[in-house]
Amino acid sequence: MTADFSGKTAIVTGGTRGIGQCIVRMLCERGCDVIYTGTKKTSDSIIRGARYELLDLSDKESIDRFVHEIIIPHPGIDILINNAGINKIDPIDEIVDDEWEKILTVNLTGSMRMTRAVSKNMKKNGCAGKILNISSVFGVISKSRRDAYSASKTGLIGLTRASALDLASCNILVNALCPGFTMTELTRSILSEKDMKELSLEVPLGRFADVREIARVALFLCSDANMYITGQTLVVDGGFSIR
Repeated sequence: MTADFSGKTAIVTGGTRGIGQCIVRMLCERGCDVIYTGTKKTSDSIIRGARYELLDLSDKESIDRFVHEIIIPHPGIDILINNAGINKIDPIDEIVDDEWEKILTVNLTGSMRMTRAVSKNMKKNGCAGKILNISSVFGVISKSRRDAYSASKTGLIGLTRASALDLASCNILVNALCPGFTMTELTRSILSEKDMKELSLEVPLGRFADVREIARVALFLCSDANMYITGQTLVVDGGFSIR
């Protein structure tokens, strides 16, 4: 991926680890000015060329502060990547209302609020922008005990399609990227070696994705190489969803 992002500004939510962090690093390496967010006051890892800001998508006041202090006064935002997300694994008969609502608030409503604010910025500044929603393979198919997560990620795909239609006349392209099993710090912390080996056998390519393989696709969709793809859902899962 050799696209040049010099002169462009991107916002990446949930950019402190995993896929989000890799996207931030790759954008910076290609000349992009990046504002990335996390839920801590300060980031655990400093990314050269990027600016960290606190943003808690479960807290409306936090979103309002970010919108009024960062998005509205910014002279021009070219790219928004809605990457932040949370998950809680429970069967349908054990879901707690507060947990259900928080997952939908962060994964879906938070992405809507960011898209709403950034698209206004793009229109105001005449920017032909790119908005990318990081959904999940479980937004396309599902698995037991993924009720809340699948509901939120499926909803994010619907939001992608509708907002792509709303913004097409302004040349703002909106797409969704659905990663499959990906080797991240979180994956290593919640899955044993045995678990990962068993899940790998369910993937036709026989392995988890590397974060860079997901980030490269994200960069393509947000680059000037993409001028005509909008409202689409791209699944990057090593063939898992076609078995």
